[in-house]
Amino acid sequence: MRQHFLTATAVLTLVLGGCASSGGLQPDGTLTDPSTLRAGHSLAGAQGAATAWPATDWWSGLGDPQLDALMSEALRNNPGLAVADARARGAQAQVGIADAARGPSVTAGAAVNGARLPADLPIGNGHFGLAKYADVSFKWGLDLWGGKRAAWQAALGASRAAQVDARAARIELSGNVARAYARLGYAFAQQDLAAGELKRANQSRDLTRQRVSAGIDNRIVLKQAEGEVASAEQDAALSARAVDAARSALSVLLGKGPDRGLEITRPRVLTPAELAVPANLPIDLIGHRADLVAARWRVEAAGRDIKAAKTEFLPNISIGAMAGVIALGGGNPLSLSSRFFEGGPSLSLPIFDGGRLRANLAGKDAQYDLAVAQYNQTLVGALNEVADDVSALQSLQQQIEAQQRAQTAAQQAWELSLQRYQAGIGSYLEALSVRQQLLVANRGMAALQAQQVDRSVQLIEALGGGFQPQADAPAPSSSTSSHS
Repeated sequence: MRQHFLTATAVLTLVLGGCASSGGLQPDGTLTDPSTLRAGHSLAGAQGAATAWPATDWWSGLGDPQLDALMSEALRNNPGLAVADARARGAQAQVGIADAARGPSVTAGAAVNGARLPADLPIGNGHFGLAKYADVSFKWGLDLWGGKRAAWQAALGASRAAQVDARAARIELSGNVARAYARLGYAFAQQDLAAGELKRANQSRDLTRQRVSAGIDNRIVLKQAEGEVASAEQDAALSARAVDAARSALSVLLGKGPDRGLEITRPRVLTPAELAVPANLPIDLIGHRADLVAARWRVEAAGRDIKAAKTEFLPNISIGAMAGVIALGGGNPLSLSSRFFEGGPSLSLPIFDGGRLRANLAGKDAQYDLAVAQYNQTLVGALNEVADDVSALQSLQQQIEAQQRAQTAAQQAWELSLQRYQAGIGSYLEALSVRQQLLVANRGMAALQAQQVDRSVQLIEALGGGFQPQADAPAPSSSTSSHS
């Protein structure tokens, strides 16, 4: 007896020693603490307020009802949103699959097979006959170590990330529509300025031609004036093309054909958003950016995947049962003698699998590190986007103030040149030359104002675009420990 016990102990030791092990495998990724990202100096010039987060319908503050209508149309019809929604539904279906794997399964089956059993078998007669068979089976793999629950939680995290991605797609679309609409307004302004320059160039050429005919100027000056007309005609054609391109871009965002863009009337002059950022920006930004929330859910899901992979190294118990009837030849399968049943627990333990389990766990660790790295990258990029947009808007405000002075000076110069012409002191050709400087100043102002509106929309997007934080979003601290 003692010898048998020692032999059994040795065999068990060898078996357990040869079992697959997860030792030495662990992820390396660490989530960045947002409080360590300094932005105080970069955002010092922006007004701080607790209510500075964009509203859900932030575009209504730009002051154009047509933009409001276009935004609603785009959010209804853009095909890209259907893609994001389909992905979210697919991820939700995976949650159902993972949840179903946690419970028992019951299956039933029946079959009628023809067979010839050899006569030398106890149940054979050497003749062809029918075997009638029906059974019901029950299987339930007990989740002793929580692996199935972790897999379900991982699928749930991935599903929530996909749902947030769908909301992020709507936020991105709203920003793209607003920026495309602003570009259309700028294209119309450029078209007006190009038309004004073309009119001025034509007037200057006509006057120059008269002066050449009178012998006051030479043909070189005339050719220069004709060159200005050609350049102005080119600018007019380019500005008309810019209007068409902006309308076409809006048609795509609206999910409609190119003719839809032709129905869009000239936008109003949009009012850029006020320059303001939330007071506690680095930390609060996490919950107000959809891409950051989705990235955190993916970190959470990856951590749960690691836990599920680790439980595959451990022994597991399953409970199974089967009952049915079987009859050979002409026997009656419904008779009591045809019944059979079996049931009981079973134990499984991975001993040798060629490294499959370790490779799977190593892959899950890498996926966790990837999710953490992507979250950190998104966090750093998001905060720097806000700081860059704030800096750009501050610079644009200074440029607009300077350009306003230049525009005022050009306007006054134009008015003085007209007064000189009307007083007979100066020529109208001289006045037209001054008019060109005013048109250049107006063009510069239009470009700066368009950039200001565009940057204000980018700042709104950088601050989350109206995304509302969810109470059940995972905290970074919980994500870092979810794989242990």
